[in-house]
Amino acid sequence: MRFDVITLFPEIVEHSALMGVVGRAITDDKVQLKTWNPRTYTEDVHRTVDDRPFGGGPGMVMKVEPLVKAIQSAKKASDAPANVIYLSPQGRRLDQQGIKYLAAFPRLILLAGRYEGIDERLLTSCVDEEWSIGDYVLSGGELPALVLIDAVTRTLPNVLGHDDSAVEDSFVDGLLDHPHFTRPETFEDNSVPEVLLSGDHQKIAVWREKQALGKTWQKRPDLLHNKELSEHQALLLDEFKKEFKALKTKE
Repeated sequence: MRFDVITLFPEIVEHSALMGVVGRAITDDKVQLKTWNPRTYTEDVHRTVDDRPFGGGPGMVMKVEPLVKAIQSAKKASDAPANVIYLSPQGRRLDQQGIKYLAAFPRLILLAGRYEGIDERLLTSCVDEEWSIGDYVLSGGELPALVLIDAVTRTLPNVLGHDDSAVEDSFVDGLLDHPHFTRPETFEDNSVPEVLLSGDHQKIAVWREKQALGKTWQKRPDLLHNKELSEHQALLLDEFKKEFKALKTKE
């Protein structure tokens, strides 16, 4: 998998990407990362990449010419077909299904905007898709690009330390993750659930599925609105609700 990032601040992307899961994937050559600075493709002394918007208004707009040239150079750097993505609040909301979709591409060119945005003509001529990480405003697209790179990289084969890690992550099956525990078994009179110490892997799997359903019902009920539960899952969720209500009654 190859990521090319068009950015005015390549240091942000390069330094952040060298750490953690993505850094190890780059070191192991499972992921390739290259940044492209639009200032490289300017022709004036001041290396201008922005200008005032036509029609007036506050802020500046990124110029179309340097961005087009940067994208063209990125495309020529590899024979692998590339999907050009603009990180934008106007884009499709990034979720786990979207990550799975994007991970199927051999190569992604990520355009990180700045200022008030980019010239609309670039969107219509060079950008294949727009994606957003949430309904809020950031100073630029570098952080969203890093979020996308990290999330996609986690799904790639042999990137995580355990083959099941990505499969068991939150949102993979449309639910939040089940609770996790490690040593010590008891901390401040709060003990690990007995089922996790039983060694019965079938019971543990059922418990984890029930907890995932229950945590989703408690914290993100919106995720259950469009999810069709199996009869088994519906029974587990009903059990969780009864146990939860009984616990609340005791308190």
